[in-house]
Amino acid sequence: MVDNGTKWRVLPADFPPWDRVYAFFRRWRDHGLVTEFHDRLRGKVREKAGRCPEPSAGVIDSQSIKADAVVGSDSRGFDGGKLINGRKRHAVVDTLGLLLAVMVTPADTGDRAAAQTLLARVAEAHHRLELVWADGGYTGSLITRCLTALALVLAIVKRSDDMRGFVALPKRWIVERFFAHLMRTRRLVRDFERTTSSAEAMIYWSMTLLMTRRLARPRPSRA
Repeated sequence: MVDNGTKWRVLPADFPPWDRVYAFFRRWRDHGLVTEFHDRLRGKVREKAGRCPEPSAGVIDSQSIKADAVVGSDSRGFDGGKLINGRKRHAVVDTLGLLLAVMVTPADTGDRAAAQTLLARVAEAHHRLELVWADGGYTGSLITRCLTALALVLAIVKRSDDMRGFVALPKRWIVERFFAHLMRTRRLVRDFERTTSSAEAMIYWSMTLLMTRRLARPRPSRA
C-alpha cells in the first residue's frame, strides 16, 4: 500500500480483510513497533556498510507537502515560503541518508520551533550523536540551545550568494536525497493520512522498504 499508493479498502484479494490489516497497522503504530522494527533494520544496514550501529552525525531539514481533503484543518497549515497548503515533514537522517527521527506538523510550523522538539528526541535516543548539519533556516538561538541543553553541535551549511542554479551543497544533499526517496513511494507524494501519527508511520514504512532492499542486495564479489 505504501509503495503503490492504494487505499486500505482495495487491498489485493489474497490479503485478509482490509479492516483486520488496518487494525494491525494501528496497533503497531500506537505501540511504537513500526519505529522499533525500522530502527533495528537501520542498525543492520549501517553494520553492513561498515559503520557503527549508532550514528555520531546527522543532517536535519524539512519538506512541505500538499495535504489531501481528508486532512483536517487542525493538522494542516499554509507554508508561505513554498506556497503549499498541507503538512510539513521534519526529519533527521544520518550520513548514509537513513532516517533517525521524523515529525509531521502543519505546514505553517517554523523549522526552528519543530527542530527543538525533534533534536531533543533524537539526542535522547542516540547518545553518540554529536554533530548535526542544517541549512540557514535553523540559525539563531537554536544553535546555542542545542549546544547547552543537548550537547549537540549544530553546523549551518549556507548557500553562497554567487551560486547559480542547482548546486549539491556539502552534507545537505544527503537529506535532500532522503526526501527524494520518500517521493518514490506513491503513498507519500501527498499526505493522505488523517492523523500525523499515521503520516509518520508511513514514512517509517517507506524507509523500511528501502533498507530491506539494501539488506537483500547481494554483496559484490571480490576479485
